[in-house]
Amino acid sequence: MKLVNIAKQRHLSAEVEAAFTEGRIASLIGVEGGHAIQNSLGVLRALRDLGVRYLTLTHTCSTPWAESARARETDLEDPDSPRGLTQFGKTVVREMNRLGLMVDLSHVSQATMKAALDVSRAPIIFSHSSVYAICKNPRNVPDDILRQVAMNGGIVMVSFYNHFLTCSEQATVKDVVDHINHVRKIAGIKHVGIGADFDGVNKLPENLEDVSKYPHLFAELLSDPTWTIEDLKKLAGQNLLRVMRDVEKVRLEMKQQKVPPFEQEVPASQLVGLTNCSYQFIKASDDS
Repeated sequence: MKLVNIAKQRHLSAEVEAAFTEGRIASLIGVEGGHAIQNSLGVLRALRDLGVRYLTLTHTCSTPWAESARARETDLEDPDSPRGLTQFGKTVVREMNRLGLMVDLSHVSQATMKAALDVSRAPIIFSHSSVYAICKNPRNVPDDILRQVAMNGGIVMVSFYNHFLTCSEQATVKDVVDHINHVRKIAGIKHVGIGADFDGVNKLPENLEDVSKYPHLFAELLSDPTWTIEDLKKLAGQNLLRVMRDVEKVRLEMKQQKVPPFEQEVPASQLVGLTNCSYQFIKASDDS
């Protein structure tokens, strides 16, 4: 198969579907971690111009404007971290809506999940997260957030990482199905997808170690009479394509409403206690 990068095309979902029809693989560009924008809305816009179409608000540590999930539930909250989203963080989400960038809430804290869902006009995504009710890992999504995702029109794409599935080093295809079914039960069939995260984890379920093993997952789902072929199509990609279309609709609505680019800076007081997920820029003085 040929690999085609379609990230710079205007209508993302249509280009993905066209690539699929032609037997090609569509390659999307995403940025995993809001630290990559360096506290700058200008950098966010530049990344969009370069072809980026989604941004994960945090990665493994908090930015000055967004709180990340703790590594372990028992870890204390970082005193230098914001609780959820600051005003600048909310502005980042609004600017992403204006630009047509998908807001990815994997890796963020529950407070950030709630804040982003409250602010975003467009559907959000969890690109690789699982269910908190089954495995109480801080990276997973609790039921109240699943309900908010349904109201928002977003999608939770289930991760295959064993520590997110069973909170242990061992997991099976059945465990993945349990998480998928839980998202479906709480949020609905239109709001569940597959996140996998094959390139990011080292512990995967038996018989689901790589993309060649997807038939095992779909066979397990098909053994359940409540799953139809149409349901599986939604799970496999149609739900995400629908989110892409809806995000684009919001972008066009905001363009028609002539919403100007959002401009804001992170207050200096919020740049105290810098981490490797923070940036601080010093403006040159007039006489330099």
